[in-house]
Amino acid sequence: MVHVYGIPNCATVKKARAWLTAQGVDHTFHDFKKLGVPTQRLDAWLAALGWETLLNRRGTTWRQLDDATRAGVTDAASARALMLAQPSVIRRPVVEWGDAVTVGFDPEGWQRRC
Repeated sequence: MVHVYGIPNCATVKKARAWLTAQGVDHTFHDFKKLGVPTQRLDAWLAALGWETLLNRRGTTWRQLDDATRAGVTDAASARALMLAQPSVIRRPVVEWGDAVTVGFDPEGWQRRC
């Protein structure tokens, strides 16, 4: 089973979920806004991907943070704390494929997994 994590109104998450459905890939969706960020999963993603890959520095939420908060994100621990407090700074979607985890929507890479 494929598990997709993100925010339902995110355009990239919408495209990713639609793509999975169109490909006939069974998947579940975990809404960060309603269900929060699962801390054990976040720790696994950080270990697998690294905090710099998981942190979305191009999004609106990041840009709206004050300079001191942005400057305070310097390592995995500070990034993790921010991600738990502000789930929208997590790059989306995070997808668990069973044997691997990816972040972002990559139809070509995903096609190889399906």
